[in-house]
Amino acid sequence: MASGVGVNPDCLNAFQELKLGKKTRYIIFTLSPDNTEVVVEKKSESHDYEQFMADLPENECRWAIYDFEFEKPDGGRRNKITFYSWSPDDAKIKHKMLFASSKDALRRSLVGIAAEIQGTDYSEVSHESVFEKVSKGN
Repeated sequence: MASGVGVNPDCLNAFQELKLGKKTRYIIFTLSPDNTEVVVEKKSESHDYEQFMADLPENECRWAIYDFEFEKPDGGRRNKITFYSWSPDDAKIKHKMLFASSKDALRRSLVGIAAEIQGTDYSEVSHESVFEKVSKGN
């Protein structure tokens, strides 16, 4: 924990729910108001990727987990649990640094992630862009 930030147990519970329950489609994480721990900001059952992108703030950092479902070329369906580091260009530098130094605490506590996406603008987290990354080798 380079930043000294902890991970709230609710984060792990929400992740297990997504991974095992298959009801939750995505989770958005943020820092607590006092910047001492990672907390769940939102959980959603929505399959609408545009809604997920809309939930990523334009000028604030977040982390997210998305259960990314896609069609394989042979017609089969696949799911890949994908971790997002959202750090928009317009976010405050101090905020970006705190999120960057706190990422590993969260990332290491979530076991079962298949892909990782870094995003500084919406084009980098677009459905097409993420599909390209997660579908390689499938």
